[in-house]
Amino acid sequence: MSGYVDARLTQRHDWADGLATLRFEGEVPHFVAGQWVNVALTLGAQVVRRVYSLASAPGAPAELFLTRVTGGALSPHLFELKLGDAVGLERVAHGFFTLQYVPDAEHLWLVATGTGLAPFISMLRTDEPWHRFTRIVVVHSVREHAHLAYAAELRTLVAQHEPTLAYVPLVSREAPQAGVIAGRITAALVSGELERAAGVELAPATSHLMLCGNPDMIRDLTPLLDARGLVRHRVRKPGHVTFEKYW
Repeated sequence: MSGYVDARLTQRHDWADGLATLRFEGEVPHFVAGQWVNVALTLGAQVVRRVYSLASAPGAPAELFLTRVTGGALSPHLFELKLGDAVGLERVAHGFFTLQYVPDAEHLWLVATGTGLAPFISMLRTDEPWHRFTRIVVVHSVREHAHLAYAAELRTLVAQHEPTLAYVPLVSREAPQAGVIAGRITAALVSGELERAAGVELAPATSHLMLCGNPDMIRDLTPLLDARGLVRHRVRKPGHVTFEKYW
């Protein structure tokens, strides 16, 4: 396929049914942490392409964090891949959801639902956030505890970078375990539980938020942030909130 490089599956980790991380070896497209590429498979006479953020650090083997979408054109086929099978990775990465476009702030909040965590994992695997921000808060909201992918890696980073990094997991459809908030991000923000767990206040003078994942989360959270003076960031009108919708 023109414009694509072949990458072969060398490792997979199934976090839960229909939720996995796939790692590919091959020529890795140049990208900045937070960017996405098209992933392609030839299925019969048709080439099917879909967009995925890269969870890997730039220069490392390409890593995709994905959900199997029932009836989806591509994701079910990616879940059927066996070690050694190849996909096409677009040679050119895209997107502006990177730290390059985040204004200077004291506190960086990385707020994700589901596989929206992928670009944040990529960022945290680079040096930039640790040099730029005095406090980083990773908020990951999922339905079930088994969906808290990368939790062990995040907790290791917390231990390595304490007190810079805080990890705040939320589960909406199961009783919470120790260290996990029950319910949705919006409810935790309104109740104050989110900030208590993070150990830092969300304030316009000190905070920038990056939101990634379910558009409903972004839609519901935006007015709550706006009411607190945390408005969308634009190049020509600096603000406090940057977001990337996943569909």
